[in-house]
Amino acid sequence: MEGRVAGDEQGPAKEVPPSASLAERIEWLIQNMWPSGVPAPRNNVETAGAIAAGSDEAISSTTVWKLRTGRQDNPQFKTLTALASFFGVPIGYFGFSSESEPIGEELTLKALRREIGAGDIRTEVLRALVDLSPQTRSVVEEMILAAARADRTPSNRDDEPGTD
Repeated sequence: MEGRVAGDEQGPAKEVPPSASLAERIEWLIQNMWPSGVPAPRNNVETAGAIAAGSDEAISSTTVWKLRTGRQDNPQFKTLTALASFFGVPIGYFGFSSESEPIGEELTLKALRREIGAGDIRTEVLRALVDLSPQTRSVVEEMILAAARADRTPSNRDDEPGTD
């Protein structure tokens, strides 16, 4: 599960709302945009170590804890720069830009692409979607959303292999 912290079974990434707090934004990054190839952290010490190693900026586990819990909502610019660098997001993601809503949508799509992988959706299917009329695309969109809602219901989760 690339881009996810180990043990996260919440399903597809949800978009970060424009009104999200700094703590919510940072937690979303950790849960959805964790770089592939970097072992998933089990605690704030490992999170801080990975960010420091990946961004060449010292960040303490206490700072990570404060940011994740909302006890610190005005970090140093170098801390935000380290987070942006590590997670590959623009500094504006943290709410210092009027563009925060489009950035959130862009990151949600990026996280989704990482989650489903390149081979999970065939290219010819995507091409076929592009060729559909707007009305047919709307029907397909509703079908996909209905399937996603049905898949999230507890009764469907009980039918999954290995849940006995």
